[in-house]
Amino acid sequence: MQPTSHTESTGSVARQFLYVTISVITVAALLGALGAVAGSHFLNQLHPYLFFIGFGNLAILIFNRYLTSAIYPELKISPPRQRRYIYAVLLSLVSITVAVWMQWPLLKALTGLFLMIIVMGPLYEIFTTLSIPKIWKDVSVRYYIFDVIFLLNANLGLFTLGLKEAFPEQGLIPFFVTQSAYFLGSSFPLSISVMGFLYTYAWKQSPKRELITRLFSLWFYTFVGGVLVFLIVILIGHYFGMMLVSHVLLFGVMAILWGFAAYLYTFFKKNFHHPALAFLFSGLSLLFATSAYGIMNVYFIKGIPFGAHPPISPDAMWIYHSHTHAALLGWITFSFIGMIYIVIPAIVRKDSLEMLQEGQALSRLLSSAAMDRAFMQLTVMLVSATGVLLAFFIENAVLLGLSGLVFGLAVLFLSFNLHRELHAGSGDNGPSA
Repeated sequence: MQPTSHTESTGSVARQFLYVTISVITVAALLGALGAVAGSHFLNQLHPYLFFIGFGNLAILIFNRYLTSAIYPELKISPPRQRRYIYAVLLSLVSITVAVWMQWPLLKALTGLFLMIIVMGPLYEIFTTLSIPKIWKDVSVRYYIFDVIFLLNANLGLFTLGLKEAFPEQGLIPFFVTQSAYFLGSSFPLSISVMGFLYTYAWKQSPKRELITRLFSLWFYTFVGGVLVFLIVILIGHYFGMMLVSHVLLFGVMAILWGFAAYLYTFFKKNFHHPALAFLFSGLSLLFATSAYGIMNVYFIKGIPFGAHPPISPDAMWIYHSHTHAALLGWITFSFIGMIYIVIPAIVRKDSLEMLQEGQALSRLLSSAAMDRAFMQLTVMLVSATGVLLAFFIENAVLLGLSGLVFGLAVLFLSFNLHRELHAGSGDNGPSA
């Protein structure tokens, strides 16, 4: 496919998505690190909003749409519209920054409402283009479509949170609408997206495809349903239910981690050492850590009503912070960097979704030097992420700030590592063997 305008081509928007998204994650990490060292309430409060509003919405509106359209081409990619989505999210980041700085909850609510309107566009397009049976037919699409639905719900959470903060005495907004609930709800669509990706670009190619499809279909109900049930049992304070669901999810994560380790070993042995798969495996490993911290969280949350501040026993807050950061810095960020290393070069190489549709995304699209640098990047990120978790345990703000700084710069390195590859690799060149 030859674009009629370079500035409005699929490849150019994919590059812009990369640079903007990585910049957002980097800024969020650096502000969190600075907030830890300086003890700034503003920075500590702002940086998770930047992560979820910026990265969360861009990942689903842009990246997730590539994955969905690669399976069902009738969902056309519109580069001008996608570019407008990027600008809209950037505007939302400015808006939420002002809202937090000035303590204007109504502006926070307006930001949530604005993002809800933005998300309704692609959601309407999906359901007017694809029938429900067609969506349900493909396991991957099932994951990808629910991402968009839960993103809409997350932005609804931001809208209602702003209203609750603006009118605390009215009692119109339910008690479970809290900042923690919003962050939890915003992480959910990102997690679902990674699970769909793992099936599409790993196990779907397995010789035991029918069995794998059934297992991932079962995992869809377990994962999505389990998290929703978990939210309900948290709200009603049912301790045994929280423990039961969290253990079921932990065992599911362990099974996926073991399965992906076997897939990774086979791929590396038969093909080449793809850094993206190593990032995805690291993300799954940190999801296991997230699940383990979550179970510890449940243990110490017993007897504390939902919405209380602090949300857990004060002497166990390190567990709460470790749980959230293992999920954000670890599971989500590592996994999406792995996904970016696969998807964005494949799109830019042909300036279309052709390579994704033809199953060539895991070809050797990067130079050996770029892949070696990616493995070094992974090492630095793993060490710095471990430093963040250790800092929470020993309550060391300096280590936390330093580790966050290194982590943010390591994430930023992705843009530099792919810059030459994306600009030199565009055109009609096919993947090298």
